[in-house]
Amino acid sequence: MNKPQKDPDIFGKAITAYFENADETDITVHSPDFDDDVIPVPYLFRKYEDMPKLEQKALQLCRGRVLDVGCGAGSHSLYLQEERKLEVVGIDTSAGAIDVCRKRGISDARNIAFEKLSEEKFDTILLLMNGTGIVGKMKFLDRFFEQLKNLLARDGQVLIDSSDLIYLFDADEDGGVWVDSSKGYYGELTYRLSYKNETSGSFDWLYLDFESLSLAAAKNNFNCEKVFEGEHYDYLAKLSLKK
Repeated sequence: MNKPQKDPDIFGKAITAYFENADETDITVHSPDFDDDVIPVPYLFRKYEDMPKLEQKALQLCRGRVLDVGCGAGSHSLYLQEERKLEVVGIDTSAGAIDVCRKRGISDARNIAFEKLSEEKFDTILLLMNGTGIVGKMKFLDRFFEQLKNLLARDGQVLIDSSDLIYLFDADEDGGVWVDSSKGYYGELTYRLSYKNETSGSFDWLYLDFESLSLAAAKNNFNCEKVFEGEHYDYLAKLSLKK
């Protein structure tokens, strides 16, 4: 659970430019492990019918008071508020994104990090678009689950998605995959973002396979259920506190 150091609010500037001026300049994603990739900013404003089935499933499972973690431009929060008529709190570390969320009509949008929230309870905690990413590294999983306990209402649920990056490694003739464990967990990545002439500092981002999520959940007294499996090693999980 971390944010980029010396962060120039890349997402906020890109989201604001698109919202106010229809500027479709991409956000570029840099990683030492992969070629550069891009995030098309209009995608952050997508409507329900344009969302992947995994996201649609998650939004249909939401109930009660919802915390939308890393809400970005607010597409999920808006759908839950306007179409599902649920009480939604959208949070993001990007001040610019939260400003746009408010202008788009989200009733409760806050510029705050997930780990800074306290003394509130939610029936659903929603973490989408690789929701495990904010954990940063495997070693922070226990701390992440502790914060979920702090914020989860009795009989509440956590809806979180991720992808198993094992597909990036070459399989042997028997279908097995060898990963060099001395380099740490294979889903721990480091990124930087750039937009126009600005670049963020480096930040850690965690992609977590379902088995590892399940083990961490059990260790922290959570149930873990896979409720949707995508076509490319992605999945949606539902977490709930064990009775």
